[in-house]
Amino acid sequence: MCRFRPAGPQFLLAHPGGPYFTRRDEGVWTIPKGMLVPGEEPFEAARREFQEETGLQPTATHFVPLGEIRQRSGKIVHAWAFVGDCDPRRIRSNRYLVQWPPRSGLYRSFPEVDRAAFFDAETARRKLVPAQAIFIDRVLERLANFETLLP
Repeated sequence: MCRFRPAGPQFLLAHPGGPYFTRRDEGVWTIPKGMLVPGEEPFEAARREFQEETGLQPTATHFVPLGEIRQRSGKIVHAWAFVGDCDPRRIRSNRYLVQWPPRSGLYRSFPEVDRAAFFDAETARRKLVPAQAIFIDRVLERLANFETLLP
C-alpha cells in the first residue's frame, strides 16, 4: 500500500511480531506477505495475506505488478502495489504459535505483525528486509501508473 503526501510517496511496511524481532528494527520490516495455499494464484495470495497480516481489506481496483524477488532464505516474494491509506496503529494481525522460550516445551501465541507504519522511500529501503528494497524502486519507476488513480 502506498499513499501520496506533499513530500512524496509513503509505503506501508509491517514489523514482524514475536520474540525474535522485538528489539530489531532496520532490515527486518517487510511488505505484508505470506505463503501460497496449494492451487492459489500469487495475486490472490497477496491480497489474502495483506488482509490476514493487517486486518485491512485491500479495496483498490488497480494493482501494479512489481515482479518477484528471492530473499536470502530462498523464499520467493511476489508483490503488487496499490494506492490506499489507513491508520497503521489500527492494524490487527493474525497470530502464530512458537515454542518460547526455546526448548521449554511451552508454546505462546504472537501476532505475525506487531506494528505497521508508513515510511518515505529512503527510510523504507533501510527498514525493509534487504531483498525487498527493490520493490520501493520499482514503485518509484512506475509512479505514472499511480498518478492516474489519485483524486
